[in-house]
Amino acid sequence: MKMQLNVIRFQTYKINLISKLVLSLLWVCMIVPKLSAQNIDPVKKDIDLMLTTWHLAAADADFDTYFNHMTEDAVFIGTDATENWTVDEFKAYSKPYFDKGKAWSFTTLERTIFIDPQLPGIGWFDELLDTQMGICRGSGVVKRVDSQWKVQHYVLSIAVPNEFVSQLTKMKNDWDQSQINEIRNKM
Repeated sequence: MKMQLNVIRFQTYKINLISKLVLSLLWVCMIVPKLSAQNIDPVKKDIDLMLTTWHLAAADADFDTYFNHMTEDAVFIGTDATENWTVDEFKAYSKPYFDKGKAWSFTTLERTIFIDPQLPGIGWFDELLDTQMGICRGSGVVKRVDSQWKVQHYVLSIAVPNEFVSQLTKMKNDWDQSQINEIRNKM
């Protein structure tokens, strides 16, 4: 009888211990993401400031500041289908514009920044821009490098109202077909 009582006590102890462990793990799983999420707003503000400064550097033709806001492995995809540049290629393309005293001027109309608490050094965003080309959309990925946020991947697109798409596709049809054929011939 005493042996059975000890076995029952031990099993009860194990059940209580497992229950406490499970409850502790559930508590950690619920609380830790919330604690991480509390830090998202200041991170978004840092990213927003970096992106605004990046665009201002182009408007001010500040080549070094502009490219210091990009990672060493950054990619810039422009509005033309042929514009898919590494950061070094983009530097070579844009240097003459910066040297003339004004590269381009993008003013943010709206921007949304996304952060996943599980990926604390990575963010992504989309933005509507007032540019010399009219309204454009930018989107990209930012990465934290040595405690600074930098653009790692950027895509710039000219925003075309739906009612003009048919006209636009007709206007660029020959060019598109030429590019499509050239790309397919490389495959």
